[in-house]
Amino acid sequence: MKWENIIHLKAYFLYFCLNFRKIMRKVFAIAFIGSLFVVNCSKQPEHPLQDSNTMLPEPEVTTVVDSTAKSTPVAPAATATPTTPDPAAKTDSTAAKK
Repeated sequence: MKWENIIHLKAYFLYFCLNFRKIMRKVFAIAFIGSLFVVNCSKQPEHPLQDSNTMLPEPEVTTVVDSTAKSTPVAPAATATPTTPDPAAKTDSTAAKK
């Protein structure tokens, strides 16, 4: 190495030693901003896991039947006898009374 190069290296080293705090602040600031940028860019939204505003179908309801219960016979429904309407009931209520 030439003596001139060694002198320049000593000057750079002396500058670095005297301004260490200023240089480290800049390095840490750049590293912090860079890490924030990397973290924000690496978060990709996962579309299948996002909430949607569509309603899910209701689950099918299963009825549980007790197999040990005694079954009771169902009584037949009473048959309704057709009634003839009363002819007096069909008169017009707005008709003039005699």
